[in-house]
Amino acid sequence: LRFDEEVRVVVFKSEVKGIFCAGADLKERAQMDDAEVGHFVKRLRNLMDEIAALPVPTIAAIDGYALGGGLELALACDLRVAASSAKMGLIETTRGLLPGAGGTQRLPRVVGVGLAKELIFTGRQIDGQEALSIGLVNHTVPQNSEGDAAYQRAVALAKEILPQAPFAVKMGKLAINRGMEVDIASGMAIEGMCYAQNIPTRDRQEGMAAFREKRLPRFVGK
Repeated sequence: LRFDEEVRVVVFKSEVKGIFCAGADLKERAQMDDAEVGHFVKRLRNLMDEIAALPVPTIAAIDGYALGGGLELALACDLRVAASSAKMGLIETTRGLLPGAGGTQRLPRVVGVGLAKELIFTGRQIDGQEALSIGLVNHTVPQNSEGDAAYQRAVALAKEILPQAPFAVKMGKLAINRGMEVDIASGMAIEGMCYAQNIPTRDRQEGMAAFREKRLPRFVGK
């Protein structure tokens, strides 16, 4: 996906009705020794980092349970859409664990430090409506009879992104992600560097031409 230039947006969904991702298999985990557990969780963390580093926008379609590592997967995405009946939580402390695949870092960056601490300390599960109210998800929708309402909303959101200039979208994502990790002056410099990369693109020229000619632009990602 990282190197496929035809990919504009990636949507993560589950093929299992009622479950987005239920997290680690604790029965499997119980068979591992301490060293194996550490290696396993490190691999999970690396996977989430790879997802977060995808250059194109990513959307998690949460149509059911997103617990533990499942919510960490959703947090590694840029955008999250949930069914109102979905259940989300970093429940690790209820099993004697703590989030180990990015949850302690990504959740506070999304909902704020105080709320993240409360959710992690208590292991509480929240539904899609509460997730929307605290900013954990971008959109919440009523579940439908097929059980894929969040996926349908995620696809609609992806279709809003698709017509936009692909390289500009990628640079926007990069500028936001890198800028959030530094002070605002450094962030402005990062934005400037990303903008400079976008200036010579054919898509920028096409966007300007389309505006002058009062027509829709035809972006090619170059």
